[in-house]
Amino acid sequence: MEQRSRPRAGRRPGLRVGRVFGVPLYLNASILLLALLITVLYGELAGQRLQLSPLGGYLVGAGFVVSLLGSVLAHELGHALTARHFGIGVRGITLELLGGYTEMDRDAPSPRVDLLVSLAGPAVSAVLGVAAVAATLALPDGTVADQLAFQLAASNVIVAVFNILPGLPLDGGRALRAAVWAVTRDRHRATEVAGWAGRVVALGTALLVAVLYATDVLGLLALPLTALVALTLWHGAGQSIRLSRIGRRLPLVDLARLARPVFAVPTGTPLAEAQRRATEADAGVAEHRALLVTDSAGRPVAVVDPAAAAAVPEARRPWLAVDAVARSVADLPTMPVATDGERVLETVQAHPGAQYVVTAGEDVVGILHIADLAQLLEPHRKMNT
Repeated sequence: MEQRSRPRAGRRPGLRVGRVFGVPLYLNASILLLALLITVLYGELAGQRLQLSPLGGYLVGAGFVVSLLGSVLAHELGHALTARHFGIGVRGITLELLGGYTEMDRDAPSPRVDLLVSLAGPAVSAVLGVAAVAATLALPDGTVADQLAFQLAASNVIVAVFNILPGLPLDGGRALRAAVWAVTRDRHRATEVAGWAGRVVALGTALLVAVLYATDVLGLLALPLTALVALTLWHGAGQSIRLSRIGRRLPLVDLARLARPVFAVPTGTPLAEAQRRATEADAGVAEHRALLVTDSAGRPVAVVDPAAAAAVPEARRPWLAVDAVARSVADLPTMPVATDGERVLETVQAHPGAQYVVTAGEDVVGILHIADLAQLLEPHRKMNT
């Protein structure tokens, strides 16, 4: 189970099914696969142990699915309610194939808060695990209730123990980050350290999966799911490392310098003529300016899309108006020129696109191209062109 601090561009959390303690709850489509696997596999196991009919076994399996999802939800609520206690907004909780995640609207303001929010989820799972162990010991052997209590005890204890492993994106990784952050006073460095630790945990998980399968402890059906866990950990750790490096460079974001200056042309101007004027105005380097389309009163109405303009054959450009390859200013996200790097990144993540209008008061003073921002934040990463 993990916590995410900002919305992921283009990511849909799933089907919204309601609110729990005021927190929106979503179900990802992958949860259906998890429910089916557990119902069938555990249902057959429970049916054999309890000498139930196939239908009875599957009903027990379905009951375990509901109980397990309730445990995962309780784990995520531990994160969500603790975060909200410290004034961090919670966008929602999503349950999915590998458990669930809580999405927050910002990072923790201090190492102490980060530590408490991170450990709240495993603490809830540990409490549920202890309660289920007690129920297992108290219930008669060989009953449906005893079997469900035992499986809940095992699953909650495993979730609690696994999640405190010290590597991102696990909860223990966030706790490690909080500790390194407290010592170094550098959140980005702490995130990178915890990210590399997460890659070690991912490799260890993959090795453990291989050993368990080779020794016949892990069956063939369980192999893909456990292998997926290791791959997900590796990917999440890599994302953490990448975001930490981006975070270090955010102070370099200066929209006054990064945004391309605009060159205004009246609506209806042929594309070829607009490009010629911009080239003359910019010492022969037209691509360094953004073409801004204005109405008869000189008000900005659209911005030429460079990719769309480049796709127009040169022979057609004298006969095609700039309006045909432009996007309305009203459709583009806007940023004040004084916006700092943190807010710029938040805007880009919340409103993914290729261009952003940069303003000073009511005036359009530049156009930020996402490729320029990406080159600044990740100068060594190969960009698609």
